Amino acid sequence: MIFLSRLPVKAANSPISVPITSRLNFSNGTINLVAHDKARIQALRDPSMRGQRLTDVPLMNNYASYSIPVGIGNPIRTYNLLLDTGSAITWVRSSVYVRTSTSFCTGQVEGVIYDHGFFRGIEYLDYVTVGPGLTVILQSIGIAVQSGGFNSYDGILGIGPVALTVGSLRDLQEDPIPTVIDSLYGQGTISEDVFGIFYQPYINSQLESTGQITFGGTDPTKYNGNILYTPVTDTQPASRYWGVDQSIMYGQTEILARTAGVVDSGASLLYISTEAYELYKAATGGEYDPATELLAISEDGYSALQNLHFNIGPQTYTLTPNAQIWPRSLNTKIGGRQANTVYLIVRDIGTPFGSGLDFINGYVFMQRFYTAFDATTGRRRVGFATTSFTYASTN
Repeated sequence: MIFLSRLPVKAANSPISVPITSRLNFSNGTINLVAHDKARIQALRDPSMRGQRLTDVPLMNNYASYSIPVGIGNPIRTYNLLLDTGSAITWVRSSVYVRTSTSFCTGQVEGVIYDHGFFRGIEYLDYVTVGPGLTVILQSIGIAVQSGGFNSYDGILGIGPVALTVGSLRDLQEDPIPTVIDSLYGQGTISEDVFGIFYQPYINSQLESTGQITFGGTDPTKYNGNILYTPVTDTQPASRYWGVDQSIMYGQTEILARTAGVVDSGASLLYISTEAYELYKAATGGEYDPATELLAISEDGYSALQNLHFNIGPQTYTLTPNAQIWPRSLNTKIGGRQANTVYLIVRDIGTPFGSGLDFINGYVFMQRFYTAFDATTGRRRVGFATTSFTYASTN
């Protein structure tokens, strides 16, 4: 339970960090990472396929999910919400939501259809608390009368770009809804419209890992040096999300020229355009494995892997050979072979270069780099820094 004063106050030590929990989702046996990611890629690329009023794509990472305790109302009741950088609406299932003295029903019908789920319900305004000293007065939240695909959680905390909220309200189709972070900033509770996320790789066969989200800035104790930012791309459809421009080199060879894509922890793997994938496949000697739909190499092939370099803005970020492979202790969890086989986490995005979504730097990328998201009006940008796990050999 998080106890706070009734009214939000200026956070004296803003920014403020809150722990998040990630857990691997293998409760139903093996999973196919690629099959789960395909629907998300299609939804990112073509919003029209997701339904008449679809506005968001959720952070439904295929083998991991990230939850955060969120307090709503006064007195506060705490809910376990899925933390989602790919959508911007915050909602709670009506079956668990408890109205308090601060709850106000607007009567607006609200809904979002996701790639792996949905919610339909009514808009409420209520107090929302995401950490010590971090309370929003009368934040818009959806109270879901119907929902699907998120049964392990009480709802979603959406922290994607605010433009993704347009179309969520049935009678106010053109109106954006401020996100929780936008509201924290707008009400003066945090000094910057910025949040930072720290993930860490799963070690050995552990199924649970902890991370951190920082509201109102970043946490320098979680990264090395400075955050280097790059503007959100102007290229559609990547510009709707946390999209950036980058090029990629394998060793000394460019495999992907500068182009647009997204940073998205809702995708499990790292995706690149078809041409770039074929170059990577040839260079690594990877062979397609139908059981996992990943490229497989031998231990000797792993020893010969070269670094994969991502040129983003003014900086180059490097995935070492170990960061390019699936954790070997979890091979059987994805239907793979346990012994003497190494699976690469780079996949074909399924479209040729120049589609406007030529890569996805997914969860496997964000495990290795601290990521900051700046939603300030007029300067939307994404920043990165190395961490203690950037060059670690955890896989």
